[in-house]
Amino acid sequence: MSEPIVFVPGLLCTEALFASQIAAFSDRPIMVANHRDDDSIDTIAARLLNDAPERFSLISLSMGGYIAMSVMRQAPERVSRLALLNTNARADTQDQSERRRFLVDLARKKGLGKIPPLLYPGFVHERNEDNETLRAIVREMAMDCGADAFVRQQTAIIGRPDARPHLADIGCPTLVIAGDGDRLMSVDVAGEIHRLIPSSDLNVIENSGHLTPLETPETVTRLLRDFLNQA
Repeated sequence: MSEPIVFVPGLLCTEALFASQIAAFSDRPIMVANHRDDDSIDTIAARLLNDAPERFSLISLSMGGYIAMSVMRQAPERVSRLALLNTNARADTQDQSERRRFLVDLARKKGLGKIPPLLYPGFVHERNEDNETLRAIVREMAMDCGADAFVRQQTAIIGRPDARPHLADIGCPTLVIAGDGDRLMSVDVAGEIHRLIPSSDLNVIENSGHLTPLETPETVTRLLRDFLNQA
């Protein structure tokens, strides 16, 4: 049997984020990490390690990347291959944290339904701003996560450490993926991760924003399949 895969979604995302990839790798044991019940990146990573197989490939996006980088600090020997999609190794800036607190306050006062329309334009490439199918998926994932999980996730993201000092310690093969039109995690921050991880490759996907597995599923699946099947 092929080695298990653990997927780690991003903020307000569920397994639907990786639906195409989960289907493509159905011959492998699959786990989707629980990133909803804790308000610390390191605690979420510890939960993942407690739930995961002894050894696995780790595929993550955005907030999921923060969790994956924590996994690599806590138990690098457990991970055979690492994929970091549309993520950033830096800690939150003050402006980013203030924006998150504003959204948390809005969700508490007005309900979570107000949040997806505000987030959606940043989640996708500009060509997908009017894509109602993608918009509906983003909203459904958010509502499935729920307001309480949103608060915990934003709290965890605000409190995350700068992961850059630890990236050079990652020794397993690593794939870094960016979207050329990602307005949240630029190609530059992906390039920074690539430069700091010695055993990494960088792929920039054209005509994609922050949610590459949804916006360009065939390309992401192909890149991941090639990566996972490397000798």
